[in-house]
Amino acid sequence: MGEVHVIGQIVGASGFPDHSLFCKWGIHTGGAWKVLSGLREGQTQVDNPQNHEAAFWSHPIDIHFATKGLQGWPKIHFQVWHQDQYGRNELYGYGFCHLPTSPGIHEMECSTWRPTGTFFQQVSQFFLGGGPQLKNPDLIYSGADRYKLHTIAMGKVHLRLGLILRNFDRFGIEC
Repeated sequence: MGEVHVIGQIVGASGFPDHSLFCKWGIHTGGAWKVLSGLREGQTQVDNPQNHEAAFWSHPIDIHFATKGLQGWPKIHFQVWHQDQYGRNELYGYGFCHLPTSPGIHEMECSTWRPTGTFFQQVSQFFLGGGPQLKNPDLIYSGADRYKLHTIAMGKVHLRLGLILRNFDRFGIEC
């Protein structure tokens, strides 16, 4: 079996309209992948920078996979949330990106988006907060019905990941 070890961090986020952000993340794989150690999902702390345009989380990621095939290569997906002064949480964006397929250190940016909803929902969101959310979070990383959504671009999540590949050469895969 080939092995992929991912070690790194979710550095932070930039380009969002407000501060006080946190992130929920997860890694999705195909059926031939098995987690040997580490966590498949997690959540960062809330960062409320006073003098910066970016939120910094430095949230660690350390996961070790074994696989029988390349199909279903891991994807990391995000939900970025804003916490207001009253402790209410509002969704600010969804995003995903494929993990790199080459070993080494990788600096990555993952663009995010959020659903816009109807005109009434947009007005309600402006005055009351909240807003439309996905009923099925699998739409974040699967392209099945995502083309039907009306979305707007939000900020970016910044990653620094190191990948170690092992035993792929035994199965005829060159890295």
